[in-house]
Amino acid sequence: MGTFDFLLQGLLVAAQPMNLLYALIGVTLGTAVGVLPGIGPALTVALLLPVTYQLDPAGSLIMFAGIYYGGMYGGSTTSILLNTPGESASIVTALEGNKMARAGRGGPALATAAIGSFVAGLIATMGLAFIAPYIVKLALVFGPREYFALMVLAFVTVSSAFGDSALRGLTSLFVGLTLALIGIDQLTGQTRLSFGVPDLLDGIEVTTVAVAMFAIGESLFIAAQGDRGPDKVEAVRGSVWMNAADWARSWKPWLRGTFIGFPIGAMPAGGAEIGTFLSYATEKRLTKHPEEFGNGAIEGVAGPEAANNASAAGTLVPLLTLGLPTTATAAIMLAGFQQFGLQPGPLLFATNPQLVWGLIASLLIANFMLLVLNLPLIGLWVRLLTIPKPWLYAGILLFATLGTIGANPSVFELGMLLAFGLLGYVMRVFGYPIAPVVVGLILGPLAEQQLRRALSISQGDVTVLFTSPIAAVLLVIAALAFLVPLIMRARGRGEVLTQLAASED
Repeated sequence: MGTFDFLLQGLLVAAQPMNLLYALIGVTLGTAVGVLPGIGPALTVALLLPVTYQLDPAGSLIMFAGIYYGGMYGGSTTSILLNTPGESASIVTALEGNKMARAGRGGPALATAAIGSFVAGLIATMGLAFIAPYIVKLALVFGPREYFALMVLAFVTVSSAFGDSALRGLTSLFVGLTLALIGIDQLTGQTRLSFGVPDLLDGIEVTTVAVAMFAIGESLFIAAQGDRGPDKVEAVRGSVWMNAADWARSWKPWLRGTFIGFPIGAMPAGGAEIGTFLSYATEKRLTKHPEEFGNGAIEGVAGPEAANNASAAGTLVPLLTLGLPTTATAAIMLAGFQQFGLQPGPLLFATNPQLVWGLIASLLIANFMLLVLNLPLIGLWVRLLTIPKPWLYAGILLFATLGTIGANPSVFELGMLLAFGLLGYVMRVFGYPIAPVVVGLILGPLAEQQLRRALSISQGDVTVLFTSPIAAVLLVIAALAFLVPLIMRARGRGEVLTQLAASED
């Protein structure tokens, strides 16, 4: 069967009434949390993990993907109207979009962001559908040493791609790997790091850690900052629609942003923020209106927003084909797969093709839903910005606690939720990324299993880990994944800082 056949089968799965409902819930929630400053799709998916434990796997994962796409859409509203990027990927949108809003052109800024996100999401999802089968064919020849090299690549990726410091990323990763050791060793049957506590014999629950560190930790961090006064929301004046000149200046940046964001999102060392920085730098060089950059250039909104959404689809390429998360949301989605006993990777395409292709096809449907939700309902999304933060984060704490109790009614589990929430808060205070902890906890046991298998086959010969061409290439890529984000971030942020300095002058 060809890609089109699989995609049509996936559309049949995604078009089932319940799956359509899950997609609608996902994109609506995603847009709402994208609009609310400080709440991203990773936090929302983490909150819903315990709630969806008893639901259908396909429907739950379709909802998670909808939240991811919706969060990318909704982030532009906060950046443009509030000048407060909800995520690092929305920094560039705030730079030009808020200037447009202050000049009374918030409507066209929101429109070019929404339509650009739609165009980019559509093209990038088709790219995901056509590229994924080829990567799966390559990955099917993997043995234990190749899978171990892939796990090393995943560890290096999350350590270097998240946060500003590779050292802090590695520290967070080793916290997760240490937590992964707790429980009964699957090979020898011996207990490790359980300290005689029976509740630890089954290991640390990934869902509890994800909810605690993303939701509890974030809420405590926001509460500790105190009341900094109300943020000024720019009103949307005039028409929301774009005029002919706006269309003429936007369509090329949409396409360029798509083709910049998708491959960077799909790279192991990728990430949405890198693509948006590069897209902004590209549009600044190619524009015919250089005097507008720093004062509200529509190209500076169109290109980065397209790159932002294209990278979201690109992120799903390594996640679905190799089980390799390159963003915080992808890491939580990986936990969502494992919650249902599924391991993303090449075997998932063979053993559960309906779920995978239904998920991919649902992204096409989600894009259309988001376009309908975003432009006509912009007034509703703007009103969400008026929700008091104490109410918002108190609700998150309540929802996180009830979800954990529902999934695992245990006093010990609630204690773990609080303990890891405090750990998440401390890590936020000192600038340590959270996602590597979750990835280390999820992939640590898999990496250990593959390493032991490879060494058993080679009778303890460590050099076997480097003699396979595929394993060697993956380890080289891991080395590059450590260095490339540092270089690309420095270049991209240098461009933005130069622009900021110029706009202040």
